[in-house]
Amino acid sequence: MKLEFIVLPVADVERAKNFYKALGWREDIDIGEGDARVAQMTPPRSECSIMLGRSLTSAAPGSLQGLCLVVNDIEAARAELVGRGVEVSEVFHDAGGGMPQANAQGRVPGLAPDRASYFSFASFNDPDGNGWYLQEVTKRFPGRLW
Repeated sequence: MKLEFIVLPVADVERAKNFYKALGWREDIDIGEGDARVAQMTPPRSECSIMLGRSLTSAAPGSLQGLCLVVNDIEAARAELVGRGVEVSEVFHDAGGGMPQANAQGRVPGLAPDRASYFSFASFNDPDGNGWYLQEVTKRFPGRLW
């Protein structure tokens, strides 16, 4: 099995599509009209896409949180997004060495100690409030494909 796409609840397909296109994401499809309109966007180098639409899910626009984009240089990726007009948090890590979704109060500014792979993050939201993390991965855990 392979994860192909994630449905992202949005209020305005055109606005969301333009946001993700501005990030440099590829537009795969844009079909239908009105509430039946659907657009599919894919991040660079990703095999998984997002499907944007108003009638694809009963989830409220902006309710998807904790989506993660893996990058090999978080500072460069953050700078690129800022350069594209996205409001991105400063780089942070979790004081306990964990994941930021589990402990928002434990966030510490800056890169993870020793720049440990998997533990440096930055975050941003799309125009609807769907929440994304950038996660720096420079070396995969054993058994994980790159």
